[in-house]
Amino acid sequence: MTKNRTVPTWVHFPLQSNTSRLIHVNATAKGGGVAELLSHLVESQASAGLSVGWGVISGSSEFFDLTKRIHHLLHGSGDAGLLQDDDLASLYRTTLRPQAEWFADHLAAGDVVVLHDPQTLGLAPGLSSRGMRVVWHCHIGSKPDETTPHSAVWQFFEPYLKYVDTVLTSRAEFAPTQVPESRRHVVLPAIAPESPKNRDLSDSEVDSRLSGIGLLGHEYAESEAAVEQDGPIPESAPMVLQVSRWDPLKGMAEVLRSLERLPPEAHLVLAGPEPREITDDPEGLAVLSQVRRVREAMPDALRVRAHLVTMSMADPERNALLVNALQRRADVVTQKSLQEGFGLTVTEAMLKERAVVASDVGGIRAQIRHGRTGLLVPAEDDAAFADAVAGLLRKPARRRELGLAAAAGARANFLMPRLVHDYRRLVHPTLNLQETT
Repeated sequence: MTKNRTVPTWVHFPLQSNTSRLIHVNATAKGGGVAELLSHLVESQASAGLSVGWGVISGSSEFFDLTKRIHHLLHGSGDAGLLQDDDLASLYRTTLRPQAEWFADHLAAGDVVVLHDPQTLGLAPGLSSRGMRVVWHCHIGSKPDETTPHSAVWQFFEPYLKYVDTVLTSRAEFAPTQVPESRRHVVLPAIAPESPKNRDLSDSEVDSRLSGIGLLGHEYAESEAAVEQDGPIPESAPMVLQVSRWDPLKGMAEVLRSLERLPPEAHLVLAGPEPREITDDPEGLAVLSQVRRVREAMPDALRVRAHLVTMSMADPERNALLVNALQRRADVVTQKSLQEGFGLTVTEAMLKERAVVASDVGGIRAQIRHGRTGLLVPAEDDAAFADAVAGLLRKPARRRELGLAAAAGARANFLMPRLVHDYRRLVHPTLNLQETT
């Protein structure tokens, strides 16, 4: 077992204040929806007058392998028996205990600390014992039933949940039931429309960015992404896109297999972050390798229409602009997740007036009204998914109708000022935070 590096880092240091401060803590500063969300939430809260900070925990590969397996258990898959392993319980506890002390030494009684997702929940006892108010914001989950291992996860987290003052989730059923209902609240994520990932791009800027990585056939000029393809996308070809982490729950290989059922002129792009740059996701390389094998096994005539894009996170703004350009070039955006806590890539595509086909799971249900702002299909019905995508590719007017309604829904419900307001209302109404509109 490798030695833990148990020193957190600040992404955004909380300024000293005469009133309570709000501190977000998660497992990575880049890659994935939570880091994306926090980068804009912290900025928005600071702009609203709050003394806000953002810290990131560290840990060994064994620690992040454990938390990834817990992640899968909360999504209803995996072996719950691993949580009965005393060595794994000790690994979780001993990785986070000194980091809780580190945060407590840098903060003060009365500060509010928001712990994001399972990787950080173990900080709760050390922070609470030093007089801080602890909030757990869990962005993942699935609906519990008799076949899922939620009870084992909540039993594993029992020593930490009792130190949590408030639990936030994107769906009511994601919350641990042993926390009193009065302390459980639903808070939907949000995006920033003015951010590099979501701001308006001209057609020429979209073309330039996608040409720069070689996807559209011009001379390769940029190193921000690696493109695996047999040839570029023709200028007039319809394009289907999924942007996700290389994660077994995102259904990337299944989307790729759907290509044979799509119209023969359609091209498919699967895009995700460079797995070696995502410290808290140990499965990325294996999933990317699986997707590569599926593509390589395709007949030549099919493989030429399949494009894999692996994007570097080294320059977050360039990465965000590339995702923006991909989404704006797409005719249909998909999110074929087996489970999904929320799915910010769905929100982003909706805001850009894209027609979205997504799995009828988790937080995606809170975003898409089937047949009105997008299409929902059963998560494991590959044929229904492919037929829905193919149908939209053949009906541009229907795509336009769904896209316009999707954008209106995203603007009304999923923009950052609403999330800032939710935090003020639910996390700590007495924080020195100006009202936002």
